[in-house]
Amino acid sequence: MSSLVKEDLQKKLFKPLSQNLYEFIEIEFSVQDRYYLCVSVTKNEEVKIVMVKHYRIGLDEKYEVTKKWSLNDLRMIDGKEADTDNPFFDLHFKKVYSLEAYSCASKYAFVRTVNKLNHAYLKKDLRIVNFDSTYLNDDSIWSSNNKDCLVLMRICFYAFNLVCLSLCPLPL
Repeated sequence: MSSLVKEDLQKKLFKPLSQNLYEFIEIEFSVQDRYYLCVSVTKNEEVKIVMVKHYRIGLDEKYEVTKKWSLNDLRMIDGKEADTDNPFFDLHFKKVYSLEAYSCASKYAFVRTVNKLNHAYLKKDLRIVNFDSTYLNDDSIWSSNNKDCLVLMRICFYAFNLVCLSLCPLPL
């Protein structure tokens, strides 16, 4: 489902603006409408963070840009609490925007993409606080585009090790 939305966003909103959509997440912003937080790159290699409102008129899907920022203006991303599973985070520009992602996994996916694009295009010192660095860095053995699958794989790996250790005879 999300790949269809991403394809639709790219075709109807970002391609006409000469931008390439890298990542989007659904955010809880309004009870009545759907909102997405998107990260895109322009032809001039400028990274943009865009809040998009999604609505329907009849059978047609419509997207409207409600807020737009440059990654260059982003001072910090605050994940609120690194050791709890919560979808809340703050984007610090000149003003602080408190947002709620659809899930904790999507929050991390968004921040990983912003961090990766920052390293690729800006190389500025972007402060990312209150996130578990294990799941943010691409050099981590557990990071990949598979995101949630790798977390599950890690849990299974630990469980398998526990089972193996419990079956080993203890020397007396």
